[in-house]
Amino acid sequence: MDTETTGAPLPGAALTADRMPGHWLLARLGKRVLRPGGRELTQQILAGLAIGPGDDVVEMAPGLGATTRLVLDRNPASYTGVDRDPDAAGRVGDLLDGPNRQVVNASATDTGLEADRADVLFGEAYLTMQPDSLKERVVTEAARVLRPGGRFALHEVAFAPDDIDDARRESVARALTGTIKVNVTPLTVAGWDDLLTRHGFEVTDRFRAPLHLLEPRRLIADEGLAGAARFVLNVLRDSDARRRVLAMRGAMRANAANLQAYGLVAVRRDGA
Repeated sequence: MDTETTGAPLPGAALTADRMPGHWLLARLGKRVLRPGGRELTQQILAGLAIGPGDDVVEMAPGLGATTRLVLDRNPASYTGVDRDPDAAGRVGDLLDGPNRQVVNASATDTGLEADRADVLFGEAYLTMQPDSLKERVVTEAARVLRPGGRFALHEVAFAPDDIDDARRESVARALTGTIKVNVTPLTVAGWDDLLTRHGFEVTDRFRAPLHLLEPRRLIADEGLAGAARFVLNVLRDSDARRRVLAMRGAMRANAANLQAYGLVAVRRDGA
């Protein structure tokens, strides 16, 4: 899942290290796998989606295109990426070659795609960074774009346990938001399931993993030994970035008991 850089700039590239959204700062430092559960959870989700040559696929917020490459390797009938950031859309566009491959610069709440056009629609590490009202709108749009029986997958951050109290939930969210510099609003596992159920989906597969995005073992598993070494060297060379990375890792470690990576696959019910 390691990806080469393209000529297109990273989103937020003009911002300083103390202001750049955390996921794009990590990308600037050389991290290519930016998903909460890493390479392993993405692979489990893709296995659950079982994408094949007959499938029309839509990906929400492809980011650096790491998962996009894996999907294209499965040779779907069509692939459409949807990203509201023009720089991110440009980077994914650089990966696409051949017919029925496109990326559209649009919001996941209003993709501009026709109804019932996709067999598979998925997104990773996107809804966690949206307020609850936008989560609802994105899932509503996903239900509109997917055909009945279509598969929908998410790869997000979830609170733990399901009965976490409101005060602790708010404290954890504040700690993450303060270090990542992006609004972070996870749901519990039950909350993510309920979000999809209320919009006409039936959850068929669930996957969990620790939120170890910046831990050494996960770095090596996701980036490979050489990629992990490059990332660490880049962090060491940039003092401002290093402070941010250590703060993000510290927030994840301090709240590890109440955070997890969560992936799910769901099917759009007929008549939904």
